[in-house]
Amino acid sequence: MTRARILLIGSAIATLAASGAYAQTAPQAAPMQPQTVQPMQAAPTQAPGQIGNAMPAQAQQPMTPPQQNIVAPAPTDPLVQRRTANAQANAEYRASKKASKAELKAQNQQAKAQYKEEVQNAKINRKADKDAAKAELNATEPGTPKDTGLQH
Repeated sequence: MTRARILLIGSAIATLAASGAYAQTAPQAAPMQPQTVQPMQAAPTQAPGQIGNAMPAQAQQPMTPPQQNIVAPAPTDPLVQRRTANAQANAEYRASKKASKAELKAQNQQAKAQYKEEVQNAKINRKADKDAAKAELNATEPGTPKDTGLQH
């Protein structure tokens, strides 16, 4: 009985190890993007009548290899994918929050400027109304002095 139990436990562990190894070597779900390759320029040919190694000034410069975009394969681990997705979502959230904050600040500055302008206009209108009322009052009263010298 104990030998049978040991054999069953051993075989269960072996199948778990084999399935774990198979899961790690499964084909990737995301296809790799093709690398971009730039075509090489053809070497200039010599014109008839030229002698020796006479090449144009452009051809004498050292050739640089074409640029290749190397793309790492996407990780298949779901925890890594989740971590990268969370990082991307957090970056988008921070960017939108920063944009909202800037927009709110601009709106507050605009409202403050409008309020200051309205207060300034109200002060000007109040002074103009005061001056107009004073001028009207002076125009209706006779030019006599207010104090007649009488005391009660």
